[in-house]
Amino acid sequence: MNPLVPALVSVLGVGGVMGLVAGLRRVPFPTGAPKTPRLLTRLAIVPRRVLISGLLAAVAGVLVALLSGWVIAIVVFPLAAVGLPVVLGVSDESHTIERLEGLAEWTRNLAGVITVGVGLEGALVATLRTAPDVIRPEVTTLVGRIRSRWNTAEALRAFADQFNDSTGDLVAATLILAAQKRADGLSQILSGLAESVSAEVAARRHLEADRSKPRQTARIVTLITVVCLVGMAATGQYLEPYRSPMGQVVLSVLLSLYVVGLVVMRRMARVKPLPRLLASGDPS
Repeated sequence: MNPLVPALVSVLGVGGVMGLVAGLRRVPFPTGAPKTPRLLTRLAIVPRRVLISGLLAAVAGVLVALLSGWVIAIVVFPLAAVGLPVVLGVSDESHTIERLEGLAEWTRNLAGVITVGVGLEGALVATLRTAPDVIRPEVTTLVGRIRSRWNTAEALRAFADQFNDSTGDLVAATLILAAQKRADGLSQILSGLAESVSAEVAARRHLEADRSKPRQTARIVTLITVVCLVGMAATGQYLEPYRSPMGQVVLSVLLSLYVVGLVVMRRMARVKPLPRLLASGDPS
């Protein structure tokens, strides 16, 4: 059998797995005329670290295929270098928790500024200097709109859309009501709201710690599996049957099933965001 056959079958098999994963993701349908970005434009979106690791792994795979006859390495090495950090990496929930923690701190600072008798708009502008780095872009945009004489309620709605979280909507809705009613006691309300957000952050951290244990186990198992496969391929006779063209096809199928298991595990641990409270808009 031609040695290129297992490589072709491996590409088709792994490509099918990637197509399955892509099909499970929600992709918004374009409303305008379809655009086909050029290859260079697509590559510019990919982080440089991912491109470098993928290219180095591809070179290593070609060298291994030439020296050992394992043609499957041409496909497996670059896909593993690019895909495994994504599948086994830190979940997006960790970043969400950091943003909520920053929102709680910012809300608490805002309550403290309002306590000293500053108006709502002035207090929002004053919190820019002490805004946590994780939410500084949103606060900077909010302050810029207020300084540009935006309506305060509209600026806060745009802030909620940019923050894009149900808890951010709750804080924004409270501030919108305060901007419209101009009632007393806003500082105490914001302080209590900050404590509620902090309690939510603590609960999410506890849940994320429990969810991270299976991911850590998967990383350890994957690392042990890779080390054992490399060791047995280099020194032992256990993987010798897989060296044949048909054996490499079977090995590609087994590796694809393993990747599917990792993807399914990550999807099961993904946290679905709560529905937004404020209607999404497109602030200009």
